[in-house]
Amino acid sequence: MTETSTTTPQTTGTSSSSALVTEHGRTTIADAVVAKIAGIAAREIPGVHNMGTGTARAMGALRERLPGAGRSTITQGVNVEVGERQAAIDVDIVCEYGVRIVDVTNAVRQNITERIEDMTGLEVTEVNIAVDDVYTGEDRQEEPQPERVQ
Repeated sequence: MTETSTTTPQTTGTSSSSALVTEHGRTTIADAVVAKIAGIAAREIPGVHNMGTGTARAMGALRERLPGAGRSTITQGVNVEVGERQAAIDVDIVCEYGVRIVDVTNAVRQNITERIEDMTGLEVTEVNIAVDDVYTGEDRQEEPQPERVQ
């Protein structure tokens, strides 16, 4: 006696990646969308002072001062690779002095993963974090003080 069985795809876990590719069509999510979500999610974590490498932060500060420069710094320090059902994210962050860096990076990783999976349905395969600097408060660029005596 032979039985014929049909299997239907089932979704496991919190990510519903099958929702992106269905019999009714395909949903594609641009890299820029995922990068923006990751940038916002990383900045939501206390202890993250800024994002990006030193050069990227300097260029971002310059860009903010130029009228009409336009490009947002939300994605500064974020690189993503997006496939049909999965995404991998790399972020560069600057932590505030005094925080436990391992706790901050774990919280950043978890928040990015949750936000991207909840908002896009993509499975996040990895979130790589590079801590590029520690902000001490003394790093602010101070305006040069005029000389008192000439």
